[in-house]
Amino acid sequence: MELSTSILLTIALAPLVGCVLAGFLGKVIGRAGSHTVTILGVAISCGLSIYVLYLLCTGAASVYNQNIYTWFEIGKYTASVGFLIDKLAAMMMVVVTFVSLLVHIYTIGYMYEDDGYQRFFSYISLFTFSMLMLVMSNNFMQLFFGWEAVGLVSYLLIGFWFKRPTAIYANLKAFLVNRVGDFGFLLGIAAVLYFLGTLDYATAFANAPSLVGKTLQITQNHAWDAATVIGILLFIGAMGKSAQVPLHVWLPDSMEGPTPISALIHAATMVTAGIFMVARMSPIFELSESALSFVMVIGATGALFTGLIGIVQNDIKRVVAYSTLSQLGYMTVALGVSAYAGAVFHLMTHAFFKALLFLGAGSVIIAMHHEQDMRYMGGLRKYMPITWITMWVGSLALCGVPFFAGFYSKDAIIEAVGESHRWGANYAYFCVMAGAFVTALYTFRQMYLTFHGKERFTVVENHGHGHHVEHMDDHGHHEQGIMHEAPKESPWVVTLPLVLLAIPSLVIGFLAVKPMLFGGWFGGSIQVHEANDVLGELSHEFHGAVAMALHGFTQLPFLLVLTAFVITTYIYLFNPAMADRIKNALKPIHAVLHHKYWIDSIYFVIFARGGIKLGHALWKGGDAAVIDGVLVDGSASLVQRIASGVRRLQSGYLYHYAFAMILGLILLLGGYWLVGQ
Repeated sequence: MELSTSILLTIALAPLVGCVLAGFLGKVIGRAGSHTVTILGVAISCGLSIYVLYLLCTGAASVYNQNIYTWFEIGKYTASVGFLIDKLAAMMMVVVTFVSLLVHIYTIGYMYEDDGYQRFFSYISLFTFSMLMLVMSNNFMQLFFGWEAVGLVSYLLIGFWFKRPTAIYANLKAFLVNRVGDFGFLLGIAAVLYFLGTLDYATAFANAPSLVGKTLQITQNHAWDAATVIGILLFIGAMGKSAQVPLHVWLPDSMEGPTPISALIHAATMVTAGIFMVARMSPIFELSESALSFVMVIGATGALFTGLIGIVQNDIKRVVAYSTLSQLGYMTVALGVSAYAGAVFHLMTHAFFKALLFLGAGSVIIAMHHEQDMRYMGGLRKYMPITWITMWVGSLALCGVPFFAGFYSKDAIIEAVGESHRWGANYAYFCVMAGAFVTALYTFRQMYLTFHGKERFTVVENHGHGHHVEHMDDHGHHEQGIMHEAPKESPWVVTLPLVLLAIPSLVIGFLAVKPMLFGGWFGGSIQVHEANDVLGELSHEFHGAVAMALHGFTQLPFLLVLTAFVITTYIYLFNPAMADRIKNALKPIHAVLHHKYWIDSIYFVIFARGGIKLGHALWKGGDAAVIDGVLVDGSASLVQRIASGVRRLQSGYLYHYAFAMILGLILLLGGYWLVGQ
């Protein structure tokens, strides 16, 4: 049986219909109408995506790869709109639509009082459509369309509260940094077209072995391997979209957008587009050891060093944001050691527990009347039991505690890196192992500061001052908050998505680890050369999900997590003053982490301020001096000077004109005489 084209078109277009209705008719259909049509559209997509995945998993349907519409033909080059639906794409479709559906429901509660309610629903539905076009595409042109569309919508969503200068700064930063990555991505697609002569996935992957031995003359004295160039250029695109070092700086600032966006864009969908793309391009990446080493080292650097920044963050959303950067590093490391299935598996498990953590953070922010600083929280577990329990589930999954979803995917990545002999694997192994300890540190710190310990806010009667937190300043230090209303558990439209995300965060790893990692579940979607098959080597030691989890309790990653748990429990539950003592003792290190290694500052000085200075110089030297001074004003002044000189000849005196005539006659006769000679 073949998958129905009409079903696939419905999956892709249903969110777009909801977006158009909410966006253009939002005032007509009202708030309830807007969230109804968008949720219905995404629910249809989600239901049909689950159905498609079921058909593929049971063998009731075969892989679908068809062009639906030809966009253009230029000579032998063709660009089409089409779908490639295999298990890799179907799994991504389910993750995208399921998380998006829960975010849509959650948004009803979170954005209830916002003036841009209809506009927000329109944007997130458009984002879902864009992401589906990206993961369902069967060619590079459609992939690039979806790639740019999610970038555009993320720009709109990060800057949703456009009256905030910080939001506008953040969305512009995200847009510009992604343009850097997208430029490399576009060059990579151009290189694919140049060497392989096609934009179609199937044809390109079939012809990929022809890249062996081909070179590209980029620098004068060195010929570059074609597969390496294509792999690195494509990965530069992934570095932008999936926030890899050094193009990671946009993601933490994107927390300026509403919290549902943090869950949708920065947990489950947009930032994982790069991971999905590299996994999809495995036939090309497998041809270059250099490209894979580059991927691995970049990912390992992000996994450890961006995670370290999370330890010193006090904004509840930024802690989760740096956690996302770190986990994206883990996925990228897995790609770099050819464990593509491990990367995609971690992508899936991470989508659930990271969306849960973001939405849980949003629930806390609602209860704290939009206060995000964890230093003014504490003791919230008695006010918000559902949020507390579900966030602990997400946190334990993130830390990789055995039997939770994150354990199976994260542990497999660490083991795969340990198995690899690729250049840079030792460095990567150290980073992912140390990253396990760092992850546990900032995660448990976040949970203790938010839900445990003493309450660092005081509830007083509300005398018309509004529901906000006022910070008391004591010798320049904020130590306490005054709230005019006690925190309370969020409404069901907020807590229901938390519960529904907590369930897969608990069980999805246990259920899926065997088929997805060691059962060849992805089939031909992912291609790995036998010499690079680290997961194949690990499969000999796999004896079931239960045995893997029990064995995990004795392994170094869990012991590091346990150590971090003991340290954070002692500090934040029994000796809170110790945190400040450690901070003062490690002041230089804290300064480095607090300033995020000064990467943002360097970029600002070189690119932002440098761009302004360059623009000023071009304005002064080019626009003002050359264009205005020479071409515009210069030509006008020249005409004026010529006119004033000519004007002096027109005196109105008869003897001047007679003299001019005589002089002209003499010159004319002199000319004739010279010609005669």
